[in-house]
Amino acid sequence: MTSEELVAQYGPRDSMDYDVVVVGGGPAGLATAIRLKQIAAEKGQEISVVVLEKGSEAGAHILSGAVMDPKALTELFPNWKELGAPLNQPVTGDQVLFLSESGHTDTPQFLIPGCFHNGGNYVISLGNVTKWLAQQAEALGVEIFAGFAAAEVVYDEQGRVKGVATGNVGLGKDGQPHEGFQLGMELHGKYTIFAEGARGHLGKQLITKFQLDAGKDPQTYGIGIKELWEVPADKAQPGLVVHTAGWPMDSETYGGGFLYHLEGNKVTLGFVVGLDYKNPWLSPFEEMQRWKTHPAIRKHIEGGKRLGYGARAITAGGLLSLPKQVFPGGALVGDDAGYLNAARIKGSHAAIKSGMMCADAIAEALAAGRSLDELSAYPATFERSWLREELDQSRNFKTWFKKGNTVGTLMTGIEQWLLPKIGIKSPPWTLHRDKPDHAYLRPASEMPKIEYPKPDGKLTFDRLSSVFVSNTNHEENQPAHLTLKNDSVPVDVNLAKYAGPESRYCPAGVYEFVGDAGAQRLQINAQNCVHCKTCDIKDPTQNIVWVTPEGGGGPNYVSM
Repeated sequence: MTSEELVAQYGPRDSMDYDVVVVGGGPAGLATAIRLKQIAAEKGQEISVVVLEKGSEAGAHILSGAVMDPKALTELFPNWKELGAPLNQPVTGDQVLFLSESGHTDTPQFLIPGCFHNGGNYVISLGNVTKWLAQQAEALGVEIFAGFAAAEVVYDEQGRVKGVATGNVGLGKDGQPHEGFQLGMELHGKYTIFAEGARGHLGKQLITKFQLDAGKDPQTYGIGIKELWEVPADKAQPGLVVHTAGWPMDSETYGGGFLYHLEGNKVTLGFVVGLDYKNPWLSPFEEMQRWKTHPAIRKHIEGGKRLGYGARAITAGGLLSLPKQVFPGGALVGDDAGYLNAARIKGSHAAIKSGMMCADAIAEALAAGRSLDELSAYPATFERSWLREELDQSRNFKTWFKKGNTVGTLMTGIEQWLLPKIGIKSPPWTLHRDKPDHAYLRPASEMPKIEYPKPDGKLTFDRLSSVFVSNTNHEENQPAHLTLKNDSVPVDVNLAKYAGPESRYCPAGVYEFVGDAGAQRLQINAQNCVHCKTCDIKDPTQNIVWVTPEGGGGPNYVSM
């Protein structure tokens, strides 16, 4: 049954009213809520704020490297150290390695571009930082509803966004209500802020409806595959930050690795592959496993134990792909808009800053008695901000790499190392993209097949054992949240032309082609989904649409 049919039969939905509804309990959403409550306290305003988080708790779905620039956090909480924010491990050193299949070249320190220098930054678990932000938000009076997925945008008669509806609970796999069915609830706000992260389910709809990306370059994404390890004490190098380029990527494919030493003998490491890759035989998951076998990476973790695994898409288009951030009744913040700085491999500081700027605009609007209009002060403030200046310097980063890794590396050095040294902050040239990521995939017959080695279960692993340590779980008796516009396309087009790339680009084993040759079908193992959104981005026919499952489902990351 459709949502409209369910409301007609079981409705109307219950509703709750707030001044501000925030969709997503990550750094951007929580920073928005926190800043609103701080302003309310400073100015004696009453501002009611609710945050909806689809994960089982704040931080459960948060996945990032992560090295954090504390600049924005310091603006939000100047006393974050006294408040106990879990930024415990300062960066103690940077390495940038260019890998060949068996060796590597270590970039001299004086040649490392500024975007890869991390002095003053911290190696963190962004999940733990998010949990801490949620605690600060609740202490300020923010209501956080964890385990509630915002499934629909609610519009008023004039087409303005007036809130969201949470997902229905108690639908069977056939879409029919069963015992325990409960209709979703509507949360109405004078303003509704969307902070869902990269390729947000509702954010994507809003960008299309309000044509927020008109005149912008198509957004581009990467998929990050991450693991958390505990290593022997003699291998621990707390604060060391390592970035790699080169092997196992070929010269035409964007990608690179990261390895960060946390406190407590922990190492977080992972691999990012640009989702504009051409070869349908490529598997980002297997590339990450292969990368770990390189001597320069293996030496950090061999003899250790893998504790966690996860995957998530990240936005990489930067300033040139940034959509208009506001629309009647609301705004996009964080990676729902695409503020991540791919050149720095950092987004949490940008997410927090965007939330703060949005909150300032909301508070001003509420004080003036406004509602459901465009928060024009938010993008205006962004245009004057340090964040805009930072993203402008890196605006060409990803596009240069479309010309090959050699050109990309050379031009990154010029734009991020040479120009700043001669006093030029922003490149005097601009490169544009004209195609979305899914359009780059080539037919399988035109590309070399890639044979990946089998995992050894000690250093390298398979998908299913990886999903197990992500603590992923979904209520099995619910409609699949990975939906197909046309059931015949996976076999008739994707399998026939592209050799079934969904079975390789998914890092969780969700998509399998089963059956005998000539009678194959696509099996969707939705219970494995780690909510990375890669399928929604990379499917060459754009036939797969990711929608929200029941709240609380998905991964339950620990210290990721």
